[in-house]
Amino acid sequence: MNTKIITIEGIDGSGKTVQFRLLKEYLLNAGHSVASREFPVYESFFGKQVGKLLSGEEGVLATDVDQKSMALWYALDRWESFRDYRPGETDFLLMNRYVLSNAVYQSIRERDLGKPDIMDWVFDLEYGHFGLPRPDLNIFFDVNAKRAGQNVDRKGFRDYVGSGRDVYEKSFGMQERAREMYLEAAERYDDIAVIGCMEDGAMRAPEAILESVIGELQNRKIL
Repeated sequence: MNTKIITIEGIDGSGKTVQFRLLKEYLLNAGHSVASREFPVYESFFGKQVGKLLSGEEGVLATDVDQKSMALWYALDRWESFRDYRPGETDFLLMNRYVLSNAVYQSIRERDLGKPDIMDWVFDLEYGHFGLPRPDLNIFFDVNAKRAGQNVDRKGFRDYVGSGRDVYEKSFGMQERAREMYLEAAERYDDIAVIGCMEDGAMRAPEAILESVIGELQNRKIL
């Protein structure tokens, strides 16, 4: 069995988790076997450290750490998670955030403005050095930063940061730059699909967005 890998990507508050759940439900109802993972894994050894850097719990913020060191924390979290992975056990592996998120967010922080992006370095680190599986498709859910920020504020309490925003979510400029970098990456790499999630300044219905996702997967012969 060849496991097809699909990742859910987007800026913070773009509705990734909703679409992650809807797509998983759709695939299961269609009779497919589906495994799923969500990153960071805040309960893991490395994911816990990521959470501390995002919240500033120990006095050091993620935005103060150099981009390659920060990328390494995220990569190690995924490496730890995939130590028990066996390809071919399910029809699909669905992931909420994956390597592309790391490549995007560590390339657009304020301390790194003016520097070359590290997207290819992150891909080499995670896919090449750590041997993590490459996705068949990364799906980017496109939402403007203002609306995404409003969605973040509705999330409520989260274990790693409490009821507020983490250090990345607090920066409107960072979210804008992340969106632009995702769109740029979609032009550079053919395994990224952009799904527009807004219409006339408002969010499209989740079910309508899912229909667009299914159409994209069918067009690419993944479904």
